Formats: sequence, C-alpha cells, structure tokens
Amino acid sequence: MAKKASKKSTETVYKITEVVGSSPKSWEDAASAAVAAAAKTLRDLRVAEVTKLDMKIENGKVTAYRARVSMSFKYEA
Repeated sequence: MAKKASKKSTETVYKITEVVGSSPKSWEDAASAAVAAAAKTLRDLRVAEVTKLDMKIENGKVTAYRARVSMSFKYEA
C-alpha cells in the first residue's frame, strides 16, 4: 500500500506587540528605534504599523518625538 503524501499546514499564527520608540530628531527615527529594539529579542518580525505619534515638550520646546509601533511576528507555540 502506497503512503499518502502528508499535507503541510499553510496556516500561520502571528502575535502582535506594541513598542514605543523615542528620538530627539524625528518620528521616523523614533519608529526605527522601536523596530530595532524589538528585533533584538523577537524573531521573524513581519509587519510594523505606527499607531500613535506624540512629542515630549519641555520649556515650550519639543525635546523628543515618540512613535508607538504595533508589530507582528510569527508565533511559535
């Protein structure tokens, strides 16, 4: 009796996490800092979405740009 070829599952599950990055220069740098920090401990990052932007203000001047970034990565149980 011939063996049937096993079907490999194509279903994938992703987990989403939020990270806040900060930069004295720009929101783009803040978002990049968030991704770089997450990449140090999370494997297989897939998609990043900036969900919120804000600024830190001191004495009437912007001192930091902050970006809240939602990222997905492959979930391995």
